[in-house]
Amino acid sequence: MRSAVSSLSVALALFASYASAQNVGTNTAETHPAISISTCTKAGGCTTQAASVVLDANWRWLHNVGGSTNCYNGNTWNTALAPDSATCLTNCALDGADYSGTYGITTSGTALTLKFLVVGQYGTNIGSRVYLMAPGSTT
Repeated sequence: MRSAVSSLSVALALFASYASAQNVGTNTAETHPAISISTCTKAGGCTTQAASVVLDANWRWLHNVGGSTNCYNGNTWNTALAPDSATCLTNCALDGADYSGTYGITTSGTALTLKFLVVGQYGTNIGSRVYLMAPGSTT
């Protein structure tokens, strides 16, 4: 067990030393849909908090920095822009999302609606995945 923990510690340390951030795309602004959530306790009852949801990066447009050339097409990486992960981090940017228009994601009060099939301006989108962000969080 000790060697497994040591190996994991070494792997995590190596990963941390290579950590980088994805570039932010500027073609579509990222505006997280707002939603109200309730936190309840037996002693204090329920309190309502303002939160938001964020779209999984897997559904977002990944394109060259400052342009509109896809870094990923279908099931294949664009080898000119992203032949490896380090080059992809340098050359590619992850854009914001048109939550309602492209993905059919809307919020109203405490309700979250996810349309499975959306025919939009740029094609047909099937499915989406969102995550609830912590109240007050912007990232």
